[in-house]
Amino acid sequence: MAAERTANWEKQLQRNPHPDFKKVEASRPPYNSSDFRYTKTPDPNWKFGDGANHLYCTSSTNSTSESNNTNGHKCVPPSEIKHIPINPYAPNRPSTLNYKLLISAVVPRPIAFLSTRSADGKTTNLAPFSYFSVIGHDPPLFTIGFACPIESTKAKDSLRNLVETKECVINIISEHWIEAANSAAVNAPYGVSEWDVAGVTPVYDCETVKVARVKEAVFAIEGRLESVREFQSRSVPGKVTSTLAIVEGTRFWVREDAVNEEKSLVDFNVLRPIARLGGITYGRVSEGFELPRADFEKDVGGYEGVAKLPSKHPRAE
Repeated sequence: MAAERTANWEKQLQRNPHPDFKKVEASRPPYNSSDFRYTKTPDPNWKFGDGANHLYCTSSTNSTSESNNTNGHKCVPPSEIKHIPINPYAPNRPSTLNYKLLISAVVPRPIAFLSTRSADGKTTNLAPFSYFSVIGHDPPLFTIGFACPIESTKAKDSLRNLVETKECVINIISEHWIEAANSAAVNAPYGVSEWDVAGVTPVYDCETVKVARVKEAVFAIEGRLESVREFQSRSVPGKVTSTLAIVEGTRFWVREDAVNEEKSLVDFNVLRPIARLGGITYGRVSEGFELPRADFEKDVGGYEGVAKLPSKHPRAE
């Protein structure tokens, strides 16, 4: 069963680093629900050719040297930073290590809170997936990655439903229901409704699919499966370990108070999006800064301007 495999996978991952999470959580400051705000960029005086805007910072340190920044991190020149290569297919390196490494480094990631239903309509499924992104707008296209094959005896419930019905709703998770969304990742047996576990509200008013959207979601996307592709393991040849689903968006649903009159911009202060980080960590978006897209001729100065910039690599003759 998919639920049992998920439970075994979680035991291997040891995603939760805390022996008593609630005790650790109690020692932390309370959640701050302050509004989204704009700040200056890290270096408002940055110029073309300047490179990195500050010294690289290492992990937290107790040192009190002047080279430390205000966050307690030791800052060192880029020349002193060393990198190490990691071979994902190295002997005796289990795939779980690659998983933990990637989800802690490729961050923040958006989360697709996927709503699906079985072909006979008798069962529904609700689950979060952070192997998710938008890859196009005309047509609207989205990718969802599943760490499993399509084969019915091994597939995750969401993937099986998506392949069978070719329908789904992608709900975007917000701060005001993150606990509910996280609970839907439980390893519930097939047929158990994550809607009940999470306590969120299904709304059956979609116009192009028969799947319910989450009423609490500020933004949601009706979608139809455009294509699907399986990928084989490199460490265990012949074993399918990943499935990529491409979904075409057919309708957008947005809360009325969250969108502008042109229906082209969602208000961050209403959406309050949640991002996936490594382990059991989530991130929230509370600050942002704006950086205009540069124009080659006007801002850089064209080829003449480029020739005047300092270069860290040999220029082509």
